[in-house]
Amino acid sequence: MPRVVELSNKAIVNENSQTAKVLGLFPYFGPEAIGGVQASARIAWEAVTDYSDAPALLVYANEHHTDASENGNGTLVVNSKRKAVYRALTGKWPQDLVFVWHLGLLRLLPFFRFSKVRLVVMLLGIEAWKKHTGLTRKQLEKVDLFLSISDHTWRDFLQFNRRYEDKPHQTVLLGIGKPLQTVTPAPSATPAALMLSRLSKDEDYKGHREVIRVWACVMRSVPDAELWIVGDGDLRKDLEELVSQLNLGERVRFWGRVSEDTKEKLLEDCRCLVMPSRAEGFGLVYLEAMRMGRPCLVSTVDAGREVVNPPEAGLAVNPDNEVELADAICRLLGDGPEWKRWSEESRRRYEENFTAKHFQERLRAALFSGSVPMGTQHQKGNDRLDAMVQPSQSGIPR
Repeated sequence: MPRVVELSNKAIVNENSQTAKVLGLFPYFGPEAIGGVQASARIAWEAVTDYSDAPALLVYANEHHTDASENGNGTLVVNSKRKAVYRALTGKWPQDLVFVWHLGLLRLLPFFRFSKVRLVVMLLGIEAWKKHTGLTRKQLEKVDLFLSISDHTWRDFLQFNRRYEDKPHQTVLLGIGKPLQTVTPAPSATPAALMLSRLSKDEDYKGHREVIRVWACVMRSVPDAELWIVGDGDLRKDLEELVSQLNLGERVRFWGRVSEDTKEKLLEDCRCLVMPSRAEGFGLVYLEAMRMGRPCLVSTVDAGREVVNPPEAGLAVNPDNEVELADAICRLLGDGPEWKRWSEESRRRYEENFTAKHFQERLRAALFSGSVPMGTQHQKGNDRLDAMVQPSQSGIPR
């Protein structure tokens, strides 16, 4: 059994902090960028700019983004390998800390001319869970501090890359938004479960098929139950065909891509968020639900448990166990004392641990504490707990 992750509700104070000149290598996270990588990058860079001395940011975009950017002062936006290499070779880089938000951007490092820098890399999830070779492996050897967004992400990275298990590492759990300023909204009369994500065949691990397959079983216990699927992409047609084959009719509704206001309303109206995924490095969508007092269904095989801490703010199931999956959904669709407790605990857990401010405090403490000098190594791994980028959208160089 995994050990429960205990989070402190105290603000992180870094008594030995000092300002640094930071260069960030980030994927594009402008206003129109979507996805958890981009959303968390936005919050992370805000934390850096509030703390460091004249930060510089090189953003790797795709062909749809121009040199104009809302990412802040000192930002260079490049949308091709050629432009990225040219900027790196011709620029002046007085920074003493380089913060790389995505492993794919490590391949740009050889083109920069630094005098002496401390290199910090964030591991986000599935992009880290493979054996790294060639140029990426060579740059990983230079990393002074690995950060990961969950213990699961770090463990799975080490499964394929044991050579780095003695490198300094810290887990920096993410956070988003601010607490609600109102009472927890009551759900609608319809017992609805919400699934919220991109519907991409590249991300066909989030549990949509499994949940659809057990929905008839859910309806036997909760006759009025509805499944709301929000998001769009090339997986949607396959899921719609599956719904048709199972004769689920209007009980499974596809909303497509929705506005932020509509998303907020759906989170208010649903009873729970359901995403028994197999490969979440964290799962920001769980926080969006918990913020509204909505319990979550996660899987037992990825990082969702670190966010929800079942049974505190929801439940965890094996997505391959249909009986277990259907039973958990039925429980989360309830409206009795158990659901009310989950709702209260979900919101409390979010507000005490997972706001954007909490994340920024954790990140600043990791980046600027000065506790890991360049070139040093310390404790082996991280044992607190015994776990998407679409290249065309994220702008990560291939």
